[in-house]
Amino acid sequence: MTVYVIARVQARTEHRAEVEAELRRMVAASRAEPGCLRYDLFADQGGGAGFSLVEAYRDEAALEAHRASAHYQAYRGRTGDWLATPTSVQVLQALDACA
Repeated sequence: MTVYVIARVQARTEHRAEVEAELRRMVAASRAEPGCLRYDLFADQGGGAGFSLVEAYRDEAALEAHRASAHYQAYRGRTGDWLATPTSVQVLQALDACA
């Protein structure tokens, strides 16, 4: 069963560019994971320091593989001090979604 994730990242204003660069690296690496179906990055309108990730994985095992990946662990290690708040993560089950 497909697992969906929405992650909300709030960068410190002075680290917005660095966080965006790291997130873009995450997009490229995550899309290459065998169980990743979707990994899309969005920025708040108006140039704010907030970002959202909309993700979909083949199943729970694929999500766990993503969380254990070297690129995800490296992202977390590099960006910790650059974030204004802890990342908010929602793991969702689709009730009615477009394919």
